[in-house]
Amino acid sequence: MSMTIPGIRELFDAKGDRMYSGEPVTQLEHALQTAALAEGAGADASLVAASLLHDLGHLLNDQGETPTARGIDDVHQYIAIPFLRPLFGDEVLDPIRLHVDAKRYLCATRPAYYESLSEDSRRSLALQGGVYSPAEAARFASRPGADRAVALRLWDDAAKVAGGATPPFGHFLALLASVARNAAR
Repeated sequence: MSMTIPGIRELFDAKGDRMYSGEPVTQLEHALQTAALAEGAGADASLVAASLLHDLGHLLNDQGETPTARGIDDVHQYIAIPFLRPLFGDEVLDPIRLHVDAKRYLCATRPAYYESLSEDSRRSLALQGGVYSPAEAARFASRPGADRAVALRLWDDAAKVAGGATPPFGHFLALLASVARNAAR
């Protein structure tokens, strides 16, 4: 099964009003804030698209409210990839796939980073394999696209502001279309 850009919009319309576990924003607000931060930082269109779509797996693999509190890792970073692969290339998909690994890396390489994580993000970190060892962090940093995943992760962490101002979802539709590789957008 693949996703279309109208299908992505429909998914956010149907499920985007759900709260982002343990945070004062909805799934849609979080996606829009992350994309707006990427755009404001001058990220290329592919990375802005990845920022908008990075947590789409939470909507596709619906585990209910705050699954981490029940010991569930919804593996959201992987769930959306098969749906999005027919539409987007690796320049969009890799940062999505790697944004959880980027959290593990940042915890290993920036001591203050772990302290800045919310309670839910700390719970999910433990379920996702915990803080990288120095060797794991070095392997991650050497991966192609690691820097893009780290940038996405930092915007992700900052995109949890109640009432944060963002452009509407429609603002990002042309951007999604511009990076889509499938003619059936």
